[in-house]
Amino acid sequence: MNFIEGGYIYINKPYRMTSFGALAHIRYVVSKRLHVKRVKMGHAGTLDPLATGVLVLCTGKATKQIEKLQLHTKEYTATLQLGATTPSYDMEHDVDKTYPTVHITREQILATLPSFVGDIMQVPPVFSACMVAGDRAYELARKGQEVALAAKPIHIDEIELTAFDPVTMQMSIRVVCGKGTYIRSLARDIGEALGSGAYLTALCRTRVGDVRIEDCLTFDEFPAWLEQQLDSES
Repeated sequence: MNFIEGGYIYINKPYRMTSFGALAHIRYVVSKRLHVKRVKMGHAGTLDPLATGVLVLCTGKATKQIEKLQLHTKEYTATLQLGATTPSYDMEHDVDKTYPTVHITREQILATLPSFVGDIMQVPPVFSACMVAGDRAYELARKGQEVALAAKPIHIDEIELTAFDPVTMQMSIRVVCGKGTYIRSLARDIGEALGSGAYLTALCRTRVGDVRIEDCLTFDEFPAWLEQQLDSES
């Protein structure tokens, strides 16, 4: 791979790291190894800090493909805690409200999930990078300001229930969706549709287009892979 001319790097983003932080780390390692000040690099689709999984990095001239790559279908696996909500719809914030769950059954969940398949409207999380009058929504929310975000059209291809524990009231799903879908918001909306609340306890992006998590490198694997790429060039 010629990193200066342009190529693609597939990273399994670590938990509790921002997508930019992951990019910055990989860019530093590549730039240092190539003895250049700064390799041009960007990523195709942000992952939340508490999410893991496929992060496509583009280098050099390949950064021109970022907008196109962001349109690719994505697949996620997620675990939801029913019966409670948090301000961020995940574990970044503490539980702010609790709700009854005694009425929730596996059958009810299976009957509810199909209502989210297809073209739907979704309100993004207030703790997100959406722009509000020139400011990031999460910056305003962290200052305690009221943030009102408009619903946006999204497309969900598939939702599959992969597990449900009626004791802990945790459920796991697999979601195939298009650009702009917030799985955190989906968790919130599923909780509401079940007459309760819900927030994410785990999220992994398992596919972007044809790139699967099995194709991705961890930070620990990356240096050896980089050496292999450079050896094959020489």
